[in-house]
Amino acid sequence: MDLWSKTVRGLLPQLALVLLCWCEATGGDVCHGSLVSTLLPSSFRSSSLLSASHGPGFAKLNRREGAGGWSPLTSDRYQWLEVDLGGRTEITAVATQGRYGSSDWLTAYLLMFSDTGHNWKQYRQEDNIWAFPGNSNADSVVQHKLQLPVIARYVRLVPLDWNPNGRVGLRLETYGCPYNSDVLSFDGHSSLLYKLSPRPRQTTRQSISLKFKTLRNSGTLLRAAGRGELSLTLELEKGKLLLVLRKGSSSSAAGRQLVSLGSLLDDQHWHQVSVEHHSNHLNFTVDKSTERLQVPPGLAHWDHDQMSVGADLDYRPSSSGSDQKFCGCLENLIYNDVNLVELAQQRDQRVAVKGNVTFSCAEPVFVAVTFTGPRSFLWFPRAAAPSSPSMSVELQFRTWNKAGLLLTFDLPNHGGAVWLYLSQAVLHLQTHKPGRAPLELHAGSALNDGQWHSVVLTSRRGHLSLAVDGDNGAAAQATPSFVVTTDQLFFGGCPPGGSSQYCMNPFRVFQGCMRRLTVDDRHLDLIKVQQGLLGNYSHLQVDMCGIIDRCSPNHCEHGGSCTQSWSTFHCNCSGTSYSGATCHSSIHEPSCEAYKHKGNTSGFYYIDVDGSGPIAPQLIYCNVTEDVTWTVIQHNNTELTRVRPAGGKTRHSARFEYVSKDEQLAAVVGQSEHCEQELTYHCRRSRLLHASDGAPLSWWVGGPGEGQRQTYWAGAPPGSQRCSCSLAQTCVDPKHQCNCDAERSDWANDSGLLTHKENLPVRSLVLGDVHRPGSEGAYRVGPLRCHGDKNVWNAAFFEKETSYLHFPTFHGELSADISFLFKTTSSSGVFLENLGIKDFIRIELSSSTEVLFSFDVGNGPLEVGVKAASPLDDDRWHRVRAERNVKEATLQLDELPAAAREAPADGHIHLQLNSQLFIGGTASRQKGFRGCIRALQLNGVTLDLEERARITPGVQAGCPGHCSSYGSLCQNQGRCVEGTSSFSCSCGPSAFTGAFCDREVSASFKARTSISYTLEEQAATGPSRSSGVASSMRAENISLSFRTNQSPSLLLYVSSSHREHLALLLDEHEKLEVRYRLDSSRDAEILRSKSRSLADGRLHTVTLSRRAEAVSVQVDQDTEEDFNLTSDVEFNGIRLLTLGRVHHPREMDPELARLGSLGFTGCLSAVLFNSISPLKAALLHPDTSPVTVTGPLVPSLCGSTSTNPHAAETTHHQSGQSGPVETGQPLVNAMRTDSALIGGVIAVVIFVALAALAVTARLLYGRRGTCQSQAIKTVKPEDSPPELPFSSQAGSHNIPSENQREFFI
Repeated sequence: MDLWSKTVRGLLPQLALVLLCWCEATGGDVCHGSLVSTLLPSSFRSSSLLSASHGPGFAKLNRREGAGGWSPLTSDRYQWLEVDLGGRTEITAVATQGRYGSSDWLTAYLLMFSDTGHNWKQYRQEDNIWAFPGNSNADSVVQHKLQLPVIARYVRLVPLDWNPNGRVGLRLETYGCPYNSDVLSFDGHSSLLYKLSPRPRQTTRQSISLKFKTLRNSGTLLRAAGRGELSLTLELEKGKLLLVLRKGSSSSAAGRQLVSLGSLLDDQHWHQVSVEHHSNHLNFTVDKSTERLQVPPGLAHWDHDQMSVGADLDYRPSSSGSDQKFCGCLENLIYNDVNLVELAQQRDQRVAVKGNVTFSCAEPVFVAVTFTGPRSFLWFPRAAAPSSPSMSVELQFRTWNKAGLLLTFDLPNHGGAVWLYLSQAVLHLQTHKPGRAPLELHAGSALNDGQWHSVVLTSRRGHLSLAVDGDNGAAAQATPSFVVTTDQLFFGGCPPGGSSQYCMNPFRVFQGCMRRLTVDDRHLDLIKVQQGLLGNYSHLQVDMCGIIDRCSPNHCEHGGSCTQSWSTFHCNCSGTSYSGATCHSSIHEPSCEAYKHKGNTSGFYYIDVDGSGPIAPQLIYCNVTEDVTWTVIQHNNTELTRVRPAGGKTRHSARFEYVSKDEQLAAVVGQSEHCEQELTYHCRRSRLLHASDGAPLSWWVGGPGEGQRQTYWAGAPPGSQRCSCSLAQTCVDPKHQCNCDAERSDWANDSGLLTHKENLPVRSLVLGDVHRPGSEGAYRVGPLRCHGDKNVWNAAFFEKETSYLHFPTFHGELSADISFLFKTTSSSGVFLENLGIKDFIRIELSSSTEVLFSFDVGNGPLEVGVKAASPLDDDRWHRVRAERNVKEATLQLDELPAAAREAPADGHIHLQLNSQLFIGGTASRQKGFRGCIRALQLNGVTLDLEERARITPGVQAGCPGHCSSYGSLCQNQGRCVEGTSSFSCSCGPSAFTGAFCDREVSASFKARTSISYTLEEQAATGPSRSSGVASSMRAENISLSFRTNQSPSLLLYVSSSHREHLALLLDEHEKLEVRYRLDSSRDAEILRSKSRSLADGRLHTVTLSRRAEAVSVQVDQDTEEDFNLTSDVEFNGIRLLTLGRVHHPREMDPELARLGSLGFTGCLSAVLFNSISPLKAALLHPDTSPVTVTGPLVPSLCGSTSTNPHAAETTHHQSGQSGPVETGQPLVNAMRTDSALIGGVIAVVIFVALAALAVTARLLYGRRGTCQSQAIKTVKPEDSPPELPFSSQAGSHNIPSENQREFFI
């Protein structure tokens, strides 16, 4: 075929595509033309075909040629159908159909795209690999519109599932339109320089946009500079794109601003970038992630007149110090609506070209392979003879995992094995040969950073070397006495089941990508592997790297740090004050009122006013009194401050800086029932509000934000321009509205409380009559004080199942948390429901003992349920907390353990709702809730139930009941008992005690200590009878915590009158053993836990549960272990439970008897056998319980002293010492300790200063008095003088001391 024929043939598909898309576009759809129907058969390829009539060229929608569509030779997930669209095309939709007249169709499939026919990219939606639903028969057409258009030349469809009664069969169509672009290609040495003169017209919105693709993880894309020495740089650094703003040539932090977006951008796929400049901020976008960057005034002026692309323009190394220019392709580079690529193509005089810049994208082909899971491996035969004395292997890999096998092979004649593997993100080479000491090399570090790393393994005549990342990496060498070579190599893992005698993997499998595999300087052809022509493989993705950065975008909220492995991510919430899988839920209470309801007293507490919202927690003083709980927020000057005339000043102004930020102040004031702030002015010949002409002399500014000017004084109504004395008609001069306006020569004052919340807090104060001779004054602005939490008591009573409240749609697309309290006498009902087209979210009482949280984000309905041990329709308050995020869904009921359900690894993540939010019912008015709902919060925002209830029939505002305030205090299944004017917590038979059932019962044991609890039913009295312990059992639940260094040791022993027993012990290897002897005619069954060594002096928790023969054991937070008993399942005649030393070991087997005689040395805590706590009985109820104690038994704190979920965060900034500080306890020493530290520093400074003064005293002896006067006291003009006839502490309202206030200043 001549060149002309080839050219015409190549242009025909594109011409047809253009005409077809244009014709269809005129019908109304701009980019939805058919792309496949006009293509030639040569545009189709497939992995295989069943026969010539089942070839890929017959796979056009609604066509019946051949066998009516494409079918591969075998139906599995390794098959694919590929279409070449003839050029880069914008693809907007895809449609599928089964094979005509057959039972062959797909029910699910994946889409992949490519520009070159290599380096495929899977279609992703909602940050997940997207599986499209297919067909249900052979004839119907199922079309899917892509959420975002894809631009590619090649489309590949991969079957995931198909008709189980048929095989893979397919006809398809894709829709879209031609895509036009202007492209630049840089080889790493070339660049372009644009002179942007005349300068672009200054507008309120200026922008730079482009697309790029590259294989290098570092390099400078562009740099724009102006005459004002301001520059903007876009540079790649380790696969992330940095936007750097600089002023001048300085590289210091003060002279630049930097933000990073994106990840793994060196994947040789196109990435969209835009920078939009507004008056005081930039919007920086990479692909679908956008970050708003506030720009300092010095960097805000955009006046670029030059732009270099690729590098140069006084090129400097990147912020990381790397000296790399950009190597790759740029597309559609637009600066302020000017296409800079077109200027370069037109050889415009404003463009200077340096080096080899081309206008097409030259893409090197590196075929990558992805190892997806535990069954992935790649096998190659080595071309060279195994007897060859030398061998070399090279490869590149990238992964997030710290461990995994990269390569293994056996030595000749079964003479051992070699493993190249990652461990703790370090590369190891281990050679094992029988009869020889293992040889091990290691190189590199932090190799699990997701970047490409190169590895070179070389064996040359007794010399073995391992190198990582070439010249910039690390290397290791050895001189083995044997030849390291082989005839076959396994990459990534071994065939499943260890079926190959030549491949053994004692390490984790590799999950990640490899490319550029080379053996003996020969590249391995991975495409031939895919075609079955070379080697073998399993569970690989060939010709693509499927690595995903699960931390970009970062789903960890509130500053949580994200780490990841190949399959998931983890949020480290340490130091954030938030918890949960994504650091979403606050660990602090929302108000002082809430802390009071938890039983706390006055002190400093962290308050999180909006829960999971954006406002950070704040340290606030809570003054808990008998009547109300005050929230006290200090500012920088709450003391009485003297004002004297100052030369040249006619007014005195003071500004008050609060310890809380503006948004925190506004939230506290907004949710409080009452707020007040003292405002006092003492005066002598100093007018306050009015001059003789009636003009205002003084004012204060208060309210949210910057506040508003106010001309009334404390005690008077807003806008009155009066003082409180005028309201009471007690002013010293009836002609004036304020005492101070009378201008008396005696001291007077105008004081009172500002109580209008909308004008609080006081931001600043201006006093206008302090400049006249003889005028004196002093002012005091007290701390902001608020009490009452409108959110805590906000409640509604739903009288009927058909009544409900409705609110606007709830928006919790990626994170949703819902919390509320309820009480009811009904056994079921829906608390909350919000619907979308397909999605929904619902919380309901599904039965009298279960709360159910259900939702659907597009992956099908999911449920999380929590069952209570006692009925929930008991007309008592119960707390529900539900959270759903991209990682998991959790539900907590009261203080029961939270139930959790992980989100699917790949699937929908956005919750899309559009209906009204229904509270207390549903849109169908069925299954409604009858009872009370209180303190309902959604994503930190409290819904005002009472306001809606007042205007809604069938719903009443408010709910009575004392336990509505204090029910959550009763922890660990403690029950809130209602009183006439109080409540109490009944801890029942739990292993906890204390006012709120929050303290574990713990005791220190010596070798002679023994506790024996009689379990025989006929002997049970007191607490044991209420527990209903039977003489025979088919199930038991045991939990305890312990701390010991003794091994072996007996932790717990339950004996029987039938010579049966149950024992928990640590064996001689410090491992946990559970021994059951439920058949006296057989030996005991020993259940050995795989837990680590437990006799390490640390606190460990053991939980054991048996149901008939099924036994589950969990140690600490380890995975639960399951066992099955083979003997009898009936524990007959249980008689005695023993902790510590066993005094009558006659019926025990010899080994247990020996352990029992040794006793237990250490600490036991929270011991629970079914519903019996023997430690609690021995320590708290020895006289009323069937318990016998011998030897020393001392109460201890070996267990955790509180189960408060808010407790346990380490605070360094409070006391100067690291240690656990319970957030539920007042920080009573925080201020004192900081003051002591500050005082120590001041003392040192004073000592040094006095020493210096002593040296200079000799020289200045004649002026000693003056020097001493100046050194001893330096008085501010605003300090209160001692002669004022009033106390500086007046009206302090029990605020923290001066030392405490120093903590905030």
